[in-house]
Amino acid sequence: MSATGRFLRDNGLTLAFGLGFLLSLVGQAIAGHAELNSVLEAQSLHPLPFVDYLLTSDFTVDVTENWQSEFLQFSLYIVGTVWLVQRGSPESKPLDDVGTGSDERQRVGAHARADSPRWAAAGGWRQALYSRSLGLLMGLVFLLSWLAQSVTGNIAFNEEQLRELQEPVGWTTYVRSAEFWNRTLQNWQSELLAVTAMVLLSVYLRQRGSPESKPVGAAHAATGVEG
Repeated sequence: MSATGRFLRDNGLTLAFGLGFLLSLVGQAIAGHAELNSVLEAQSLHPLPFVDYLLTSDFTVDVTENWQSEFLQFSLYIVGTVWLVQRGSPESKPLDDVGTGSDERQRVGAHARADSPRWAAAGGWRQALYSRSLGLLMGLVFLLSWLAQSVTGNIAFNEEQLRELQEPVGWTTYVRSAEFWNRTLQNWQSELLAVTAMVLLSVYLRQRGSPESKPVGAAHAATGVEG
């Protein structure tokens, strides 16, 4: 197999979903641009060029609104599965394996191997930070996305207010508004529903060959077993 072929095989999951993300983002931009221009034309305003639309708060708030809900989902799931289990689900750890695990099992400190990340072998704050780096980064991206959504959402809301000859509102007023929380909670509830469905359905249903599923013949009660 050529080097290119190996690269595509070894990174197929990231490449496929990354390409899907980019195509979806482009599609969202095209559809959003058309929708905004239809609104502007209905209000007897000049349509906006596509490149200018990409810099608007309307586009940015729609993007960041989705991002923050996705990273909230993964942040909660990553941290929650340290302590919470679900009998029969491959999305859960075994029922008697609750908690952060021993140093030996986690391969940290004196139990680190030659190929372990450097900070796994280190002690003190470096090991503590690296041991929680995935959840911390996901949580940070969620907070930054939420902040970006709130700022750009406030700008988009005020632009609409001005078009309707109404007074704009400040950021603190906007983040307490029903409009902001309606948009936010719509995304949160859908993401949490998806996780709940995945955890429960994987107890009884199978997908042969997927690491997100138990082996087809595994018992329904088998927990933390991947196919």
